[in-house]
Amino acid sequence: MTLRRQTLAALLICMVAALVSVQVHAERIKDISSIAGVRSNQLVGYGLVVGLDGTGDKAPFTTQTFNNMMNEFGITLPAGTDPKLKNVAAVSVTAELPPFAKPGQRIDITVSSLGNAKSLRGGSLLFTPLRGADGNVYAVGQGNLVVGGFGAEGNDGSSIKVNVPSVGRIPNGATVEQSVPSSFGRGDSLIFNLDQPDFTTARALTDKINELMGPGTAEALDATSIRVSAPRDTSQRVAYMSVIENLEVETGKERAKVIINSRTGTIVMGEKVMIDPVAVTHGNLTVTINEDFAVSQPNALAEGQTVVVPQTNIEVDNGADSRMFKMDRGVSLDDIVKAVNEVGVAPGDLMAILEAMKQAGALKAELIVI
Repeated sequence: MTLRRQTLAALLICMVAALVSVQVHAERIKDISSIAGVRSNQLVGYGLVVGLDGTGDKAPFTTQTFNNMMNEFGITLPAGTDPKLKNVAAVSVTAELPPFAKPGQRIDITVSSLGNAKSLRGGSLLFTPLRGADGNVYAVGQGNLVVGGFGAEGNDGSSIKVNVPSVGRIPNGATVEQSVPSSFGRGDSLIFNLDQPDFTTARALTDKINELMGPGTAEALDATSIRVSAPRDTSQRVAYMSVIENLEVETGKERAKVIINSRTGTIVMGEKVMIDPVAVTHGNLTVTINEDFAVSQPNALAEGQTVVVPQTNIEVDNGADSRMFKMDRGVSLDDIVKAVNEVGVAPGDLMAILEAMKQAGALKAELIVI
């Protein structure tokens, strides 16, 4: 073993020993960040699924694609011939090419109907090139589909459908043809990008790396990016990054947020949500409208007509059981949840209360409505 390798081995042993003493409640760098340039790439293609049991589509582009495929195999259909395809469907094929994927490796693909095909169950995808954003072919897909949904239809028009039978997957259904160039082995440094931008976390990550690797090894560029010096030799860089990404750091706490989903009524509040002194009343105003109909019958000697006269009854309940609750300064998330549960506030009413508290300046958190 050369002196250079002995030195590298000793350094790695020291690094591993330092990892053992890290606090267990911290998070690994690999779980909160990614390396710039090390990313996946989206692929998409257009193809045909054949072998369907009469559940194919009747789109004109499906027929055109089928005719083009037949021409490539030397079969020319007479002009004006309608092949009346029932077992063929035009589909889009999508895949995600992982970083460092090499030719010959296989990746999963998703196949989705483009026309009005009722189901792709039992179908097989024909040879389909998958292209990247630059238009180059990076993989080719082919194989039998796995469809989780199913549907059935009766002669009287009744039908039942479970999940979505017009979408399927092919595990390991595409073969990588060429790899995407990566900047991982270039330059004298690498940049870690935090998944959640935070100045506190960026500083903690920088200090942790400098503490282990030496001052000046890491430099925080902003709340997201940290530049880390790295060896030029590829094998040494892999070992070097393996150690760094397993370092554990104390992450900064997220900003106090209240997330409201107006469609589902879901409300999520972070632990740092605080309230200034505020009094909240929760009242229900219920308006009930009943529409009755009465018959107006004229006298025997009158020259009138029998008519139906609507009668409207309106009742208003102003919520006599309304209650008010008061929150003191600096109450925690537990206090808020306890207070609203005692009053019995529904999710829709709680949304209105939180919005009003924010407008009053009592809610010390970012209110996000999605």
